Amino acid sequence: MEEQVSSKQSNNGAYVDTSKAERAVWLMKCPPLVSRSLCASPSDSSRPVAKVVVSIDPLNSNDDDSPPQFTMELAGNEAGHIPKCYVMDMSKDFIPMSVFSDTPQGKISVEGKILNKFDMRPHNQNLELYAKLCRERTNKYMVKSRQIQVIDNDSGAHMRPMPGMISFSTSGPSEKKKAPAKATDTKRTRRDRGEMEEIVFKLFERQPNWSLRNLIQETDQPEQFLKDILKDLCVYNNKGTNQGTYELKPEYRKSGD
Repeated sequence: MEEQVSSKQSNNGAYVDTSKAERAVWLMKCPPLVSRSLCASPSDSSRPVAKVVVSIDPLNSNDDDSPPQFTMELAGNEAGHIPKCYVMDMSKDFIPMSVFSDTPQGKISVEGKILNKFDMRPHNQNLELYAKLCRERTNKYMVKSRQIQVIDNDSGAHMRPMPGMISFSTSGPSEKKKAPAKATDTKRTRRDRGEMEEIVFKLFERQPNWSLRNLIQETDQPEQFLKDILKDLCVYNNKGTNQGTYELKPEYRKSGD
């Protein structure tokens, strides 16, 4: 007798095997550690990976208020001593669903219709062990992994400018087009005030007007420290063609000449 297989054509032109469409299937939501245990291949393929125990009260078997109680017990001794016993809370109040499967060859089949939905939770006798595993997992993800990287140039010269390395070369047109360097997190070290005043005078001999940003780049000094020196030696232009720049006070320009 030839077996009759029913099938329907899907939107993309492939045929879907519906011969098992009415088979009753259970849908179970379980913790990740239970899923890994069920998916692990046992050394003996004939041994079950778990068993489901159904408890029924014979005196109230027909009472809707006393449904059967389902419990799952995992088999084997997995590493980590995970809890073995779990309660399966059954529910029939869900949207109708079916289970589909496909193969690498492109065959699509309906494996059945979901009859019962189960939400798994640890049994009361395993609550302490399960809570311990959750705490260990949380502590594991809270630990920050540190990495050690070997730096070829261990002199540190590439990390920050060395004291005294100030360039007084004339700025050309090409340098003005360069984007201003981003401020680094390196803490700038103050120079001696008298030495800084001499450096400021030399900078203003090069050109009469300077912005605060350019002066910080040239001197590599803290912004507030440089502002205090400029307040004593310079005048800030609030308007005019040189707006936003500093220039030496008249008395220092005369002494400079």
